[in-house]
Amino acid sequence: MSARTDYRHWALSAPALVLFTTFLLAPLIMTLVLSFRHFDFYGGIDDSVSLASYAEVLGDWYFYEIFGRTFAIALATTVLCVLIGAPASYFLNRMRPGFRSVMILIILGPLLISVVVRTLGWAIILGNRGVINTFLMDLGVIEAPIKMMYTSGGIVLALVHVMVPYMVLAVWAALQRQDPATEAAAESLGASPLTIFRRIVLPQAMPGVLSGSLIVFSLSASAFATPAILGGRRVKVVATSVYDEFMNTLNWPLGAAIAILLMVSIVVVMVAWNRLVEARFGRSYA
Repeated sequence: MSARTDYRHWALSAPALVLFTTFLLAPLIMTLVLSFRHFDFYGGIDDSVSLASYAEVLGDWYFYEIFGRTFAIALATTVLCVLIGAPASYFLNRMRPGFRSVMILIILGPLLISVVVRTLGWAIILGNRGVINTFLMDLGVIEAPIKMMYTSGGIVLALVHVMVPYMVLAVWAALQRQDPATEAAAESLGASPLTIFRRIVLPQAMPGVLSGSLIVFSLSASAFATPAILGGRRVKVVATSVYDEFMNTLNWPLGAAIAILLMVSIVVVMVAWNRLVEARFGRSYA
């Protein structure tokens, strides 16, 4: 490759690099720098470098509880999305083009609605006088409302509603690369439907399950609007804690430190999960 061609490649990619640097890297760098500033409740933020914010987060079990709750919610959301999205993708891949287009539109429906509007809809459904409790009480199934608002379960349910499309699209994209002749050949050789699914369909769907799991987990762990509305002050997660530090206590360095630790934790979990699944996948289907 000549130097002139290489220069053209850099010139063509320059707008994207500038956009990426401006809107992604610059805020992250500014947040990282802010997390090392010293904060005083009477004097505010000064220019001195301090690790007090990180020491406060890492030395207080209150923040460990918040991080644990956040990752537990993200993990539960991911597992439910896999259980729902993987079979849905399998049937979606076998549909006729006309029905498939309608089904894709239905699956993508939650992504076309504002997250606030969608979460407020779930608040109406899950409230003490919401649709579910009112219906069950009218039928005489329950005498008192079931507590679903301001619980981790309610947050997981609402997150699954919006995260399933990411899982379905990821697994479906992986199944699209599958050669239909392989299933027909296995069937002609006497393989049962369960064997075909286990030996042919599942290995080819696993990369989609992996990528979809990473997307769902990272988005669920960093979600803000849904936990803030459905969890309120009772079920705090990391994102709402960052908001409280920035907007309520005005301790911006502490909020920035929590945000950086969340980002690092998500990256570590994603890398570890990626290596673990790829290693097991390679040994099982080599």
